[in-house]
Amino acid sequence: MKKTILLVAMPDSIHTARWVNQIIDQGWEIYLFPSMGDVNAHHELKGVVIIRPWNWLHCIVDRVGLNLITKSIFWLRRRYEKSFPPSRISRLLKAIKSLHPDVIHSMEIQAAGYLTLEAKKAFRGRFPQWIVTNWGSDIFLFGRLQSHSKKIREVLSQCDYYSCECQRDVNLAHSFGFEGELLPVFPNTGGFDLSVLKSLRQNRTSTRRLIMLKGYQNWAGRALVGLRALERCADLLQGFEVCIYSARPDVVLAAELFTEANGIPTRIVPFGTPHHEMLALHAQARISIGLSISDAISASLLEAMVMGSFPIQSCTACADEWIKHGVSGMIVPPEDPNIVEMAIRTALTDDELVNQAAKINWWTAQERLDGSSLKQKTIDMYSKLLQIQHRNATFVSE
Repeated sequence: MKKTILLVAMPDSIHTARWVNQIIDQGWEIYLFPSMGDVNAHHELKGVVIIRPWNWLHCIVDRVGLNLITKSIFWLRRRYEKSFPPSRISRLLKAIKSLHPDVIHSMEIQAAGYLTLEAKKAFRGRFPQWIVTNWGSDIFLFGRLQSHSKKIREVLSQCDYYSCECQRDVNLAHSFGFEGELLPVFPNTGGFDLSVLKSLRQNRTSTRRLIMLKGYQNWAGRALVGLRALERCADLLQGFEVCIYSARPDVVLAAELFTEANGIPTRIVPFGTPHHEMLALHAQARISIGLSISDAISASLLEAMVMGSFPIQSCTACADEWIKHGVSGMIVPPEDPNIVEMAIRTALTDDELVNQAAKINWWTAQERLDGSSLKQKTIDMYSKLLQIQHRNATFVSE
């Protein structure tokens, strides 16, 4: 009898896609219930059945494209579900009753976790084993907000298993009352094929003339702080290019003004650029900067480490569990351009520092970021829970 896993997650997220890609070859039936409306699935998300209210309409869209009529229908559906959340809960309940999943996995708390919690409250009978995975700012930031802290406590008191990316979030979960079983701590985005990537990082870090800047500027991202710090380092950046990815229009505008004022070229990486191309850019970079007021393990930090770029990462992203400040990277406050500037200046002028950091981070990657190793950990995690469910079902039937 096939084992069934029901994921409650964001189908358009690259993190969801990379997680799923680790388990699609195990012969399990994998379903995904969208945690945030009927958004389009990420192009890398394969091997799962996405549960939608009107699957027939999505089949048509996949074949003929998204025209004005279907766009309007999807917009109305999203507005309806936003105005009437019980409809989403009832649809999830229907899916659980129909599929009888062995495991339900909420991948993120504020959408997926809250939704699954309400479904569990309304469920009659024995609820399937429930995993809650903490993504990014789920507890570290939202746990400090009055409007969320009570709900987070309720989710953690009701779930059976908890997974996260760093020890910081293990401690936070316990402080919020979690008493279930802790699952192995490792990155949610999976690992890397290090044997392939090793060939891309041939140039010594000190010879590289590219600066990578994560372009998020929103409720968490602080790209403009990074750009301001780079502007203060303009005297050292002649011959360099600044490459900005995930940039919204305000950051694109600021980058153009930066170039006009300082003569230092900037390049905006388009949204949707393939992952291997992003890794190749980190492999050309001397420095990779990522600033935000909250995160777990920043995927861009890990990419910089693997590709030999010197990471400058905000202190809010568990970076201290991966790099040592002043040795294998710099850990900085996300909203202080003065300190970020000093970190950049050090990384631009100390060749030995950046070259040695690249060696240290490669050793770390071999120990903790090998893709086949992390894939096996993910498979082992699910296998253990599926075996427990099988034993429980056998016991009940007897």
